[in-house]
Amino acid sequence: MLQCNFIVASQPSDSSEAGDLWHNLTVPHTASRGPGRPPAAKAAETRERILQAAREVFSELGYNAATFQAIAVRSDLTRPAINHYFQSKRLLYQEVVAHTNAVVVRAGVEKARSEPTLLKKLSAFFSIAIQAESNDRSVAAFLVTSVLEAQRHPELVQDDHDPLANSRAFVAWAVGDAIERGELTAVTDVPALVEMLVAVMWGMGFYAGCVGSHKELEAVVAQLELMMANKLWTLSE
Repeated sequence: MLQCNFIVASQPSDSSEAGDLWHNLTVPHTASRGPGRPPAAKAAETRERILQAAREVFSELGYNAATFQAIAVRSDLTRPAINHYFQSKRLLYQEVVAHTNAVVVRAGVEKARSEPTLLKKLSAFFSIAIQAESNDRSVAAFLVTSVLEAQRHPELVQDDHDPLANSRAFVAWAVGDAIERGELTAVTDVPALVEMLVAVMWGMGFYAGCVGSHKELEAVVAQLELMMANKLWTLSE
């Protein structure tokens, strides 16, 4: 199980990673490309391996403590191979953020846009998140830790690929659409409702990446949907 470490130790930056600290470490080499295999396909596969390994290392160690050497070991590549595809840790991290944002947040938003109600929009968004979590739990863990890293390292944030900003914009749009259609009253405190739903989303992300199993996550989402539909319980005065 992946661990979400929120106390991050200081480690050498990209410029210092090339120091003597790593010269005595060895990592396994991958097999050479088989005959007839297109170089472009091999490059795409290698790049995907690096992104996968980097997502796991960043989510487990944090940005400061993660190193190219650790990512090389996790991906079963050499450190120079990592440098061939990504010239700095910052560029690699930003690529992982963009890739993870695309497969979860943006994919969830696209699926949700065609749904007719606020609840169904949110359910569609959660379904994409659950699917991504079932395929790779490091996805949820990385997304959660990326929000914390953005507070520590604002220079890492790219507006187009900011998962928190993108999810907040989606919720704001969904709530506004619900008000226009009469699903929510015009006196709804929109900013407060948006932030509440964002908090729920990212709380679920933390649960998915760091706490519960996939089966437990599915059950929690189902209960959340019942509660939002006012079908979970009957409250008396």
